[in-house]
Amino acid sequence: MALRFIGIDPDTDEKNCPRVWVDEEKKELVFQGWKACEELEGEVRSTGPLPDYEAVVRIPARMVHILREACDAIEHPDVVR
Repeated sequence: MALRFIGIDPDTDEKNCPRVWVDEEKKELVFQGWKACEELEGEVRSTGPLPDYEAVVRIPARMVHILREACDAIEHPDVVR
């Protein structure tokens, strides 16, 4: 697996916080985030099933620029940042 670290929550304590990576081989975004509460999971399930092998995580809006960078890294891997 070729994980490329993109960024961490800018308001972080550097220990337990949302992070974003890109899997360059599989062309996927990888997230570490806060687990969703039961209420949020219920809302998600109202639009379709949530299989046991999937999870709902929360990523703060202050990380939008990091998510954009991750999307760019997937779409344009030839551009080095």
